[in-house]
Amino acid sequence: MPGNVIDGKRIADDVRTELKPRISKLAGEGVVPGLAAVLVGENPASQLYVKMKGKASEEMGMAHWTIELPGDVPEGRLLQEIGRLNSDPKVHGILVQQPLPDQISVDKAVSAVSPLKDVDCFHPVNVGLVLIGRPRFAPATPSGVVELLTRSGYDPSGRDVVIVGRSNIVGKPLAALLMQKGPKANATVTVVHSGTHELAAHTGRAEILIAAMGSPRFIKADMVNKGAVVIDVGINRVRDESVKSGYRTVGDVDFDAVRPKVEAISPVPGGVGPMTIAMLLSNTVYAAELALRAAGPAPT
Repeated sequence: MPGNVIDGKRIADDVRTELKPRISKLAGEGVVPGLAAVLVGENPASQLYVKMKGKASEEMGMAHWTIELPGDVPEGRLLQEIGRLNSDPKVHGILVQQPLPDQISVDKAVSAVSPLKDVDCFHPVNVGLVLIGRPRFAPATPSGVVELLTRSGYDPSGRDVVIVGRSNIVGKPLAALLMQKGPKANATVTVVHSGTHELAAHTGRAEILIAAMGSPRFIKADMVNKGAVVIDVGINRVRDESVKSGYRTVGDVDFDAVRPKVEAISPVPGGVGPMTIAMLLSNTVYAAELALRAAGPAPT
């Protein structure tokens, strides 16, 4: 019998529903959570992703701004724009959409965002807080994976989790979240990558396998433990002449081949993607709550 398909859209809708009373409470205090996205250049995937974030924000009654800069923008101009957003009290969350063009240092860009507005959790201070188990914001995609697992009934506690990929965006922060001592964590975590010898031996023993390396259909059925839970973080555009656009979006897992072997699997699209946006909204609402708390009671 094929494995259960984990419905990321449904779970993301649950997260958004839970946010609504918090947004209403903020509105009662005269605060509208606001998310600003900085988009550099004309990368089609980035443009689509920012558009989806904006639409999701508006559907929740949140404010959203997209700051579009040309692909040849000097680094100093981008940093200046980030500084302006840091100073704007209406803006509670800032995300600098990646990838960035070569003339801009990713480290400088993410470090320029105020840690209190860093809802993507890329600032070194926020990354450090995640690592020591005291996160201000949980990084959007990794925390989305954790919620996807736990809300589907697959508690990672005590389980052998293997993450394929060591990026700063997914692999490393996800490992940090799952290894913590506490709820929704407490897993035994192995991170494998392009330098790992006998990679399939590691993936083949995982009770929970998370693919996040950005290689289409890399994980085959013979690399997966029977009865495992598989979360596919990959988003890859591959040629497919059978569809009108000529391209299809697939994950890092060979879904059709792997599904009959596992207990559960997340699809692409419709798995981790909706969760990433939901967690980004959650972080923005929390950032607004932190800002209101820091401002203190209104003068009488």
